[in-house]
Amino acid sequence: MNDENNDKTQPKDDFSDLYEEIIHDHYKKPKYRQVLDGKPFVENPSCGDRVRVSISLGPDGRIASAAFDGSGCSVSMSSADILSEDLIGKTPEEARKLIETFLEVLRGERDVDTLDDFGDAVAFKGVARLPVRVKCAALAWRAALAELEKVEKVS
Repeated sequence: MNDENNDKTQPKDDFSDLYEEIIHDHYKKPKYRQVLDGKPFVENPSCGDRVRVSISLGPDGRIASAAFDGSGCSVSMSSADILSEDLIGKTPEEARKLIETFLEVLRGERDVDTLDDFGDAVAFKGVARLPVRVKCAALAWRAALAELEKVEKVS
């Protein structure tokens, strides 16, 4: 009996292929990757992924630019690119709420369907079900929280 839905190791839904494509696209063609000298890396010691995030506020107090730098797997690097895209135009308070909600989903504290309103970050619904990949997806978002604190102190 050869049933393609017999694989119980990874839950699949109708959108799994789309999610994989979103992650792949952001990994292969990142829009917000820049060299960020002078910023500390946040690292995932279990796999060696490392990322740093830069956030700048515009004169209106909203995030005018966001970027990342680092190395790692497709999940961590695409997550950093999606994060950067999602932060632009938000106030620091809106950004903090977005980041905290995303991290709560990854920790299992909120339903994964919460990500339906998160643009391309919806692609991490499947990752949230894979504990071994959660740290990868969360890495840049944790770095962004630390960067937000620094930016808020300066402004």
